Amino acid sequence: MTSIFQRALGADFELLHPRLRRRFGFGSDDGIACVGTGVMDRVWHGRGFTRPFLWLGAQRHILLPSRGSDVPFTIQNYPYRDSLGRETVTFVRTFVFDRPRRWDATMIYSPERGCVVDYLGTHQHVSVDLHLSVVDGALVIRSGEQRFHEGPLHFRIPSSVTGTAEVRESYDEGAGRFRIDVEVSNHRFGPLFGYSGTFTCAFPQVAGVPEEIRPIREQARV
Repeated sequence: MTSIFQRALGADFELLHPRLRRRFGFGSDDGIACVGTGVMDRVWHGRGFTRPFLWLGAQRHILLPSRGSDVPFTIQNYPYRDSLGRETVTFVRTFVFDRPRRWDATMIYSPERGCVVDYLGTHQHVSVDLHLSVVDGALVIRSGEQRFHEGPLHFRIPSSVTGTAEVRESYDEGAGRFRIDVEVSNHRFGPLFGYSGTFTCAFPQVAGVPEEIRPIREQARV
């Protein structure tokens, strides 16, 4: 099984650091997951007007309304076939502030769109195109068009009211840890939120994906 990230990157997948090739190179037929544990040095958000927007998203495990330093962090990547038969990978991130806060996503590769599509939150209300590249052995992800799905509603979200994400994940040989930097910004309002820190990964053998990790609803539309 070729992973969704191998499909998106093609030959460039081999340019990733070997530890990143292992982290992003497995699929549902391999019987393993990737569970990362670490600390985010900084979790931040923008000016005060961003808080209602972030709080609203947090109700469906989208976005983070909190900020802090030295924040315990886990990320759970489980590959599985969803109810539509699509190869899917969970990205369930948990940040422990005064209480745990989750940011959930599930990703597929869409031949139709020619990229990875990221479904955000517990109900997959929002899908986002993700464009992947490799820079100096690191995986760089930039978000593109975003779409909203609810019942009969299905439309492109104007860029004026969305955030553009840039993610860089690398492997620090000296520290023996993965390093991640995330920033979400709006072209008009500036930085909205982000986080940066390091983590280590384990690759447990699994027979499937835990129910508490799966989204509550799966969206057929991309």
